[in-house]
Amino acid sequence: MIEELKVKLGQEVEKLQHELSVVLPREIRRAVEMGDLRENSEYKAALERQQLVQARLGQLRQRLSKLSSIDIMQIPADKVGLGSQVVVKDEATGEKETYSLVFGDSVEFEDGHVSMSSPIGLSLVGKGVGDTTILRLPARTRTLRIVALKTIHQS
Repeated sequence: MIEELKVKLGQEVEKLQHELSVVLPREIRRAVEMGDLRENSEYKAALERQQLVQARLGQLRQRLSKLSSIDIMQIPADKVGLGSQVVVKDEATGEKETYSLVFGDSVEFEDGHVSMSSPIGLSLVGKGVGDTTILRLPARTRTLRIVALKTIHQS
């Protein structure tokens, strides 16, 4: 999972780096050729995009650096942590839900992914099968029991 995320982020870095070093300079050059830069919307748009791309590249490089420093052996094999797939049962309704704990960059809510820093992620981290957690949400409070757990080590 961590390697997949590194590849995904690396691909985005390559794409943005190409845009920054090839596409945007071409657009800026074309805009400069049009003349008066004070009222040139193409020039302003290209410069703004350049700033956005540079900021995103900084974020991606920082995230890749953090991913590289993760030691999978430090993640517990029997507790909820990064990469865990957790099945919980709502104590009030009896409904079962499955969540996968991921980094913020790879969150796909439709697939049941939750960020480690989300309210549900924070409430589940460090818990094991049979443990109960209280999830405090703005609209209500839920009591969830962990009924099944598959950690990153079992993937």
